[in-house]
This record gives sequence, C-alpha cells and structure tokens, in this order.
Amino acid sequence: MIKKLRFKFVMINMSIVTVLLCVILGLVFYFTSANLEAESINMMQNIASQPFRLGTPNAIDEDVHLPYFKIQLGLRGELVATSGGYYDLSDDVVLDDLIDIALTSPKALGVIEEYNLRYYCVDTPLNHCLVFVDISSERTTLDNLMRSCFLIGGLGFLLFLAVSILLSKWAVKPVELAWKEQRQFVADASHELKTPLTVIMTNAELAQSPEYDEENKQEFLASIVTMSKQMRGLIEQMLMLARADHTDSKKNFDTVNFSKLVSDSILPFEPVFFERGLILSIQIDENIKVTGEETQLRHVLDVLLDNAQKYSKEAGNTWVKLRAHRKGRCLLEVANEGRSISPEEIKNIFKRFYRIDQARSRTGSFGLGLSIAKSIVIQHHGKIWAESENGINYFYVELSCL
Repeated sequence: MIKKLRFKFVMINMSIVTVLLCVILGLVFYFTSANLEAESINMMQNIASQPFRLGTPNAIDEDVHLPYFKIQLGLRGELVATSGGYYDLSDDVVLDDLIDIALTSPKALGVIEEYNLRYYCVDTPLNHCLVFVDISSERTTLDNLMRSCFLIGGLGFLLFLAVSILLSKWAVKPVELAWKEQRQFVADASHELKTPLTVIMTNAELAQSPEYDEENKQEFLASIVTMSKQMRGLIEQMLMLARADHTDSKKNFDTVNFSKLVSDSILPFEPVFFERGLILSIQIDENIKVTGEETQLRHVLDVLLDNAQKYSKEAGNTWVKLRAHRKGRCLLEVANEGRSISPEEIKNIFKRFYRIDQARSRTGSFGLGLSIAKSIVIQHHGKIWAESENGINYFYVELSCL
C-alpha cells in the first residue's frame, strides 16, 4: 500500500510539473515568436510608408534589423523600381514569381515558404509597393528556442522527478509509521484477546464435560467470568483510546479548575496508598485553570496515580505536584520511588500495549493506560513525558493554563 501511495504521489506531482513546464515553455515560445513577427511586420510597415526613399545598405533606418528588399509597381503592374542591397534583384524570373504570388494572394501580409520571405503589399493612388523580408534568422531563432525548450523541459522533468521521489519518501513517512503502528496495534490487540478467549473456550468445554463434578464446573464458570471481565476491560480501554484520538472531542472543551480536579482525583487513591503502606505527598497550587474536557483530564490523573501505586517499592514515597511552570503554562508532576526506568523503556513507555512488567498482563494491565493519557494530553495541546533518576520515576504533564 505504501508503494502504491508513493507512486500516486509521484504521478500527481509529475503531472502537475509536466503541465506547468508545458504551459511556461509554451508561453515563452509563443511570446518570442509573436514578438519576432511583430518586429518584422513593424519594420516592413515603416519601409512601406516611405515609398520614395529607396534605401541602400549604408543608409538603413535604425528600426531595420532584417534583410529586405522593396519593389514598386506602376498602376498597370509594370516594374518601376527595386531597392535592397541585401539581394541580387537582377533575376527577373524570381521577381516576377514573387510579384505574382504577392498580388494574387487575398491577404496583404503573408509568407512565401519556398523563398523564406514575408511580404507586405501597400496600394497607393500612384503605384503598388511590395516589401519582402527574409525570415530565415527568425525561424532559426525559433528552432533554437524550440530545442532549448525541449532540453530545459527534459532536464526540468528529470530534476522534478528525482525531487518528487525524495519528497514521496518524506511525505508518506507519517502514513507509513501510522500504518505500521496500526498493524502492530491490531496484532497486539488480537494477541491480548486471543489468550482470554482461549481460556474461556477451554473452560466452557470442560464445564460441558460429564467427567467433572459440580464443584469443578463452578470453578470453570468462575474462570470464564474472570476472563470475560478482562476482555471487557481491554475493549473498554481500546474504545477509550479511540475516543481520545478523535479530534471532535475538542468541541467539548470548557474552562476546568485543574487544581480542584487534581485534588479530587487524588481522594479515591489515598486509601489505596494507605493500605499498601505507601507515603503520598501532595503539593498543589491553587486556582490553576485550563481549557479542556474534565472527564478526559481526570482519566490522565487516574492513569498516572494508578501506575504510581502499582510500581512503587514497599513503603515508597509518591509525590503529586501542580504548579505554574512558565508564562501561560502549568506543570503536573507525579513521581514515585521504584525500579528505575531505563532510557530504552522511556522511549517505548507511551507506546500501545507496551508493558515494562510483562507479568502484569494477566492482572488487568494491558499497556494502554499511558497511551490513552498521551492521546488526551496531545488533544489538549500539551506535552507528556517521563524521566527517571536516582530510583525515582517522574511523569510530567504540561498544559496551557488561563
């Protein structure tokens, strides 16, 4: 799929580039051709406007830039005079042929292809004036311009093709990463659901077997209920993660007293910390307000506090701090004493289904909590990160405050 996406990206880019190159180079050729033709016609009109001034090569007006010659005919079509030192005008056959073509043409201005000449006819009460201009240099210029356009167009096409191929790698890299993460997520979710489902099916088959007594069957049913609850918990977390990733959740944002929310979120965890013999220290600055969705922000606190009590050492300390951090920002810190998190684990700790302690996979920890928290914080235009130092693990959440 990624290769097809890159191919489409390159094809679209090159289609646009090809059209632009054709239009630009075509316009350059068209305007150059039109300009050369206009200069040639303007020169012919200036020459024709002076029928009695038969110039010589040494007395050419400043606006004459092309080889030309002029023929004047009487009222009955007889040759009166010729002028133009660029040409040998002694060949009467050629002159008669040129005069005949020019006079019989319905247009006063035209091109005689076999002689490479452009002609211009002007009738006056006294005579007919024919001006002929050599267009060989004009056509040579246009031919050279055509070759240059093809060369520039070809080189430009190849250059843009190479750039498009490089850009396609950069452009689809987020898509490729998301695709890999999605495939990994599906594989991990399937694995997490497969194990309890296997346990449920096995216990269901055993419960239906006549070989076991009622007491054993009750144990099998209890195991089915336990695994079903575990599957439900996983599905609920996956749905919560999907909702956290949904951008439309921003429409529910409102002003939230973050100080009060943090204090309220800590209350249900105080008995848990007390029963485990953990020391909980709280330091919360008052009246810190943020813009967000209260339920989602509360879930971030639940995830961080739950991880703190799960991964704390015996009789360890846990600190919860909320303070103004920088101008317009606030910082939430949840830290606990426990096994240090390695730099490699810190890189992966917010990934979906990643667990530092794999033994917790069967106790309701699926490795989605911090992923959900990260998605929620990102939706709130904040940052979340982890640090570990001297046996203390720190989790930080930075948000914009009012």
